[in-house]
Amino acid sequence: MSVFRKVVNQLGIGIVIIVMFVFLSFASPYFFTLENLMNILLQVSIGTVIAVGMTFVIITGGIDLSVGSMVAFSCVLIAMTLHIEAVPVPARIALALLVGVASGFAMGAINGLVVVKGHVPAFIVTLGMMSVARGLALFITNGQTIYMLPPEYQTVTAAKLGVLPIQVIYALVVVMIASFILGRTKFGRYLYAIGGNKEAVRLSGINTGLVEFFAYAISGVTCGIGAILLVGRLNAGQPIAGDGYDMDAIAAAIIGGTSLSGGVGKISGTLMGAILMGMLKNGLNLLDVSQYLQKIIIGVVIVAAVLFDQFRKGEHRRKKAAVAEAVKA
Repeated sequence: MSVFRKVVNQLGIGIVIIVMFVFLSFASPYFFTLENLMNILLQVSIGTVIAVGMTFVIITGGIDLSVGSMVAFSCVLIAMTLHIEAVPVPARIALALLVGVASGFAMGAINGLVVVKGHVPAFIVTLGMMSVARGLALFITNGQTIYMLPPEYQTVTAAKLGVLPIQVIYALVVVMIASFILGRTKFGRYLYAIGGNKEAVRLSGINTGLVEFFAYAISGVTCGIGAILLVGRLNAGQPIAGDGYDMDAIAAAIIGGTSLSGGVGKISGTLMGAILMGMLKNGLNLLDVSQYLQKIIIGVVIVAAVLFDQFRKGEHRRKKAAVAEAVKA
């Protein structure tokens, strides 16, 4: 049983992905086709980028409920920038990309600042930002979608390299950079340490507030990048965009092994969690499952992932207790 548990802990999500892939390949004749597989990767790419930022925040022991709304607000600003006719199209596109990243960073920085300096729980702060960002997106557009964007923008953000959507490549670049930051830098080690024992880290002389601030800022940046890709895919700036992205990002991180209590998580796991969520949604659509029932199924999957996280933490606590007893003996 211990060997089985060890295998499940290390390969659990990979096994689930393989089993789901095989099942859906037999359940639907449309699943295992090149077009559908590329469609899954395309749909997963934006969610993966946003989930990467969410992973940084959750590792610190925080949460960001505002990612979907931040994506919507950045989408609107990007689309409005692309309509500035006084600026040449190439410069307009470059400016729109900058606006997307900068607006995401600004909103994430506000979240981080209020959490760190205001000592307000992250749940409350990001819940407020969720409302503010969505309201701003609707207010400045009067609830209307912004169309008629320069076709060159899609060439940069939503083209294809052969059969592979370029957005998938952008997402992989974000994943690799984030993996490097978490695994190979002091900042990454500080994030894990804060999630494990914030007070001990603070007493060691590390500026925990600054590290937490940048975790939320990075979440905002990934929302800005996600907005850049979403505007390219939709060829429009929608103030209602990003709906449900917050739940999907949290689900991808948790399913991928990131602990809600902080201190544990990997970007590779988040990537697999996002792929699993994308396959699940795609498969349910192909099997013609009701949209209402899909929400129930996805909710059950998320709760199951949290229960599994609790199971892993319980196993870890029992092992530590056993070691401590052995030392005392």
